[in-house]
This record gives sequence, structure tokens and C-alpha cells, in this order.
Amino acid sequence: MAPSSINRRTLLGGLFAAASVPALAACSGGITSLDGGGSGAGGGGSSKDGVTIGTANFTENQVLGYLYAAALEAEGVKTTVRPNLGTREILIPALKGGDIDLLPEYQGALLHYLDAKSKATEEGEMQNALAMVLPRGLQILPYGKAEDSDAFAVTRETADKYGLKTLGDLAKHNGKLVIGAAPEVKKRTVGSVGLKDVYGVEFKEFKSLDSSGPLVKGALKKGDVDVANLFTTDTDIVAEKWVVLTDPKNLIPGQHVVPLIADRKADSTVRKALARLGNALTTKDLTELNRLVDKDKKDPEDVANDWAARHGISEK
Repeated sequence: MAPSSINRRTLLGGLFAAASVPALAACSGGITSLDGGGSGAGGGGSSKDGVTIGTANFTENQVLGYLYAAALEAEGVKTTVRPNLGTREILIPALKGGDIDLLPEYQGALLHYLDAKSKATEEGEMQNALAMVLPRGLQILPYGKAEDSDAFAVTRETADKYGLKTLGDLAKHNGKLVIGAAPEVKKRTVGSVGLKDVYGVEFKEFKSLDSSGPLVKGALKKGDVDVANLFTTDTDIVAEKWVVLTDPKNLIPGQHVVPLIADRKADSTVRKALARLGNALTTKDLTELNRLVDKDKKDPEDVANDWAARHGISEK
């Protein structure tokens, strides 16, 4: 049964107070666990009435949402996908408020959103740290093999002109360079805040564009921005020969894909289906799926369902 998608609607539900939850046992083996391991494991969740999956407003997250749906549908769980809902500032309240039940997340980015001061960088360490800061009623499931990190890239011409190799090199040209990124990056640790605090970088201007999408990449190509915030699975980085600035002070944490789910839906069927998917999907696969959507203009749901069928996650 193919997952369905509906148009975006007004999201209800406000932010509840965050509450600590029991920590996970730290181990990189989380990618192969089939018995859960998120906070609140063993709770009374049930997926019998279906699961609603939300996604952020960029290609890869939409693809992941449809992959989650394919994996769940294969186990008899009815799903609805609500793609392109927006940023975490929208998605997390929607998850807590019951408008959605599940969303694809990224370890480091989610951790920094919930705890900007966290110093965790290793996968198991981040999994534990996340479990400690998640709002009540939410849990993370085992993280998958695939990962996608933030990157700050410049053209080869800009790199040569300003002698840019690392994020720290940007500080040598404070007040001269323009950065392009999604609006929320201006206030995030993995963004303008962290670049200033960790590397002392101050830009001439911040241009609000999109998340590794056509706006920011077009601006980088045209020279309208000097630095672009992209995702490491973006195939244009290699195709355009852009230079990703290295991060010697580890501002950018690891970003394994991890399901974030409401306790009310986290039963054993959901856990096993998503663990199976996470153990099969690689970073290379995710990069190729992005290319099929962004370059070949294929539908995110179609490419997700095709991959799931070819890799034994579901049937066509």
C-alpha cells in the first residue's frame, strides 16, 4: 500500500516544557538494534491507528519521510506523509502537539537545537545526550548508517582569492564576505552564532535563502554570496568543484539520520521497521536519491518507493 501525502495545513500545538528522560546505553551498535533503545523504550505506544510522518522543507528530508513510510507500510502500518512543513521550529511543536507522529532527524543538528551548549560529538555520546534533553513524550530510535552534515562552501575562485581552506580563514576577512543560508541558520550554533563564537567570523551580510537548495546554490554560482551553507550529500558540491571549508575546531557535529517519534506511536513494529531501514540506507544511497530529485526532477515519493523496493524494504 503506497503512503499518501496531503497539503500543508495549520499546525496546532505549542511548546511544552522540556523534561529529562532516561539515557540510552552508549554504543555505536545502535545502527543494528532491532529492539528499540530510544528514551521511554517499552512504553505503551501503538501504531494500529496509523502513523503521520512530517518532513522538513528540503529534498533529502522529504525523501527520508517517504522512505519511513515505505518501511512502515511494508509492515502493515498505515501512513500519511506531510512533506515540506518547515523547520524544527514548526516540526517539534507539531510532533508534541499530535499533528505529526514521526519525523526524520539528524543527531547533531537536533542536539544543538535542544541544547546549544552540548559538547557531544561521537554518535553514541550524542544519542545519550539527546535522550537526556528530549521533551516529554518524544523519543529517538536507533540511528542509521546514513549521515549528512552541514558544510560551508565557497567557489574555487573565492577560495583562491581569499586564501580560504578552513572556517577559521574566514575571520581574516571579517566584514567583507556575504553568507547565504536558510533564515534559521543566522541564529543557530551550526551557523552564524557558532562561526562567531568558535572561529571569530563576522560576515558583511547574511542573505536568507534556502537549505542547500536552488536559491543558495544559484547565489553562490552567480557570486551573490561568497559562502553557502550546504549539505554534504549535495551532489552539486562535487559537480561544481566547490570547496568545503574544513572545521578543525569541530563546530559541526556528526549527523547520522535518526528517527524522532512520539511515545504514543513507538511500538515494536515501528521500531523494527525503521531499524531495518536505517541499517540498509547508506550515505551513498541518500546522496543518489537527492540527485534523482534535484537533478533528474523525479518525485521524492517515487524515488523513495523505488529504492525501498529494490533493497527489499518494501514491494512495488
